[in-house]
Amino acid sequence: MADAPPPTGSGTTNEGSLWGGRFASGPSPELQALSRSTHFDWQLTPYDLAGSRAHANALHRAGLLSDADHGELLRGLSVLGERYAAGELHPADTDEDVHGALERLLLEEVGTEVGGRLRAGRSRNDQVATLFRVYLRDHARTVSGLLLDLVDVLAEQAAGHLDVVMPGRTHLQHAQPVLLAHHLLAHAWPLVRDVGRLRDWDARVAGDSPYGSGALAGQTLGLDPVAVAAELGFSGSSANSIDGTAARDFAAEFAYVTAQVGVDLSRLAEDVILWTTREFGFATLHDSWSTGSSIMPQKKNPDIAELARGKAGRLIGNLSGLMATLKGLPLAYNRDLQEDKEPVFDSVQTLEVLLPAVTGMVATLVFDGDRMAELAPQGFSLATDVAEWLVREGVPFRDAHEVAGACVRRCEELGCDLPDLTDEQLAAVSPSLTPEVRSVLTVEGSVGSRSGRGGTAPVRVREQLDELRAASAAHRARLG
Repeated sequence: MADAPPPTGSGTTNEGSLWGGRFASGPSPELQALSRSTHFDWQLTPYDLAGSRAHANALHRAGLLSDADHGELLRGLSVLGERYAAGELHPADTDEDVHGALERLLLEEVGTEVGGRLRAGRSRNDQVATLFRVYLRDHARTVSGLLLDLVDVLAEQAAGHLDVVMPGRTHLQHAQPVLLAHHLLAHAWPLVRDVGRLRDWDARVAGDSPYGSGALAGQTLGLDPVAVAAELGFSGSSANSIDGTAARDFAAEFAYVTAQVGVDLSRLAEDVILWTTREFGFATLHDSWSTGSSIMPQKKNPDIAELARGKAGRLIGNLSGLMATLKGLPLAYNRDLQEDKEPVFDSVQTLEVLLPAVTGMVATLVFDGDRMAELAPQGFSLATDVAEWLVREGVPFRDAHEVAGACVRRCEELGCDLPDLTDEQLAAVSPSLTPEVRSVLTVEGSVGSRSGRGGTAPVRVREQLDELRAASAAHRARLG
């Protein structure tokens, strides 16, 4: 029996997909399962529809769509958008990706003759590269706003504790007294820089819309990439069509910023975890922002802080996995790039859930100022103040350091702390230690003396708080 003739004309071997004409058969079920991405890229639907509207407008301007067909396409795309917003639009099991699913749904809405005209002049390669950027730009603004919410909460906690001292630490050992407000603001500034990183990232992405790059070599239909870029919120389009479709440094850079946010949140979380232990006793968690134990009824666990610490590893892993995917790819597009979205989507969704929880936890912390003040001078934390007082009295720092260290050694021998040494005991260590040294042998004197820019002196911390609030307000103004 003779072989059946190959399909001809408008027949397809891959019904409902964006390719198939040159194949004698459709893809195997195993290939379909491996290729399917609607389970994660369906969230691109609003961005895909926006891109399709812009593309329809470009085709119309180029004279490739009649007024009637243009109007019908825009109507159909609007209907799909309304159905998606209502939760009534879903991909089919046979849909390969969001782009194919939406084309199929559009064809059902407006018919194949009109709907089939929309694909002219674009490829999935430039389509997804453009829409991925639009999605990330949108969510960068959301993440920035959530970061600024946490910055503002840290600022409020700092403002409410401007007179509270605590033991500052290096190597987790007592180092020097600082204001609690100073320590809290030290967690706020990295978050402000993270918002700045997202702004810097957006400035680079804004001028680089890949629309019009086609599969890799550009398009021949006289479409206007710059106009489409402007319609989608970009300030310019890609200068190189190969780079436009193949580059994913924008995704990797975004993943880096989210990983850095995760690290910054993790460091804040670690302090909260330590501060709320009985051994530290610096702060108490609000009941609504902590959990209990299934077996120990007395427990109040810092789950939000622990989850923040744990999710930092997840965010770092998303960055590492994406970089590993990208490192060996030849130009231009390769199917490996389907793996670019899941880790970055996960990073976005992780932060959009995590940041409000951390913000609520920090906002409701109750601090024990008496406990912190009690511990602030312990561990010989005023030794540096002794050394620097000697320097102001004309003693070389090398010698001053030795004298301050000798004071600590004498305290260890006597079982006391630096402020407990008598005038005679101080003079016995060094004649340079006159009774005036006691001006820095108090926590208040130590903190107040650190009045250079960036220091923990109350006057500087108040200025710093104003500076932080101004920076946060400026970022919010730019977000709109």
